[in-house]
Amino acid sequence: MCSLFGLIDYANVFTAKEKNRIIAVLSRECEVRGTDATGIAFNTDSGLHIFKRPVAAHMLWYKIPERARVIMGHTRMTTQGSAKHNYNNHPFPGRVGGMDFALAHNGVLYNDSKLKVSEQLPVSRIQTDSYVAVQLIEKEPALGFDSIRNMAEKTKGTFCYSILDRNNNVYLVKGDNPLALYKFNGFYIYASTDTIMKNTLSKLKLTGYSKVNVETGSIIRIDSTGTIEMQTFDIEDNSFGGYYNYFPNYHEDEFIGDIMEFAGFFGIDEEDIALLLYCGFDELEIEEMLYDPIELQRCISELKCCDMMC
Repeated sequence: MCSLFGLIDYANVFTAKEKNRIIAVLSRECEVRGTDATGIAFNTDSGLHIFKRPVAAHMLWYKIPERARVIMGHTRMTTQGSAKHNYNNHPFPGRVGGMDFALAHNGVLYNDSKLKVSEQLPVSRIQTDSYVAVQLIEKEPALGFDSIRNMAEKTKGTFCYSILDRNNNVYLVKGDNPLALYKFNGFYIYASTDTIMKNTLSKLKLTGYSKVNVETGSIIRIDSTGTIEMQTFDIEDNSFGGYYNYFPNYHEDEFIGDIMEFAGFFGIDEEDIALLLYCGFDELEIEEMLYDPIELQRCISELKCCDMMC
């Protein structure tokens, strides 16, 4: 899996140095969900900028300028499209209705090949499944709730998307992958899991936040003034997950419950643990695997890919 992350400093609370510090700590905490590549996107007076490299977050050197109020980021664990080719990494650039935007995706799509044919999407050298989301939006007349809803309802698999446009509007699209959004006085911070967020805030010594409830099937827009607007999309039959159905009472098993909680400290979702149980791993094997979270994430991705081909 991968991780989304970002800072929305709508009230201009932070200096450039402080913003760089926040993003550095936040992105490094996101390494638990991917170290193959790291990227960020932000706006300045000269336009939308995307900076990404096939390296772990702690090795990505960048300078966020003073005027960048919103920084959108992604750490990647490769499932499709070599990270060595930087064009396969997130965020991806797009343009629709005269508006530049950047898009990042956490999850795995299983119908990208079908969409390329059915939607007659342009041939691209980008091999990443996520890029079809950009191409679907680019077919629309404008970037907004309608175009993002159409994209989200057409892409099948596990996903959360983050989208930043030229006007500093941030869209967060919550499929069945995790997403944590925290509101502070004058700014927001988000990441893929609460564990990543809490570790980040502890290191930064940031307090005084409220958690924004982001339900599955939600599209949230946060504009340049910090105003939130929320709409929904149809997520019925939109994923290949549902492994909880095989373990509906996992919380009644104390040991499995402990494993689920322990996994959270490594950025591993409960759904992923349910997948491992479904695929025949026992609790002791999973506990041992948790001590190597990077390899565990690769194992989970491979199992999901196998599940999609069945």
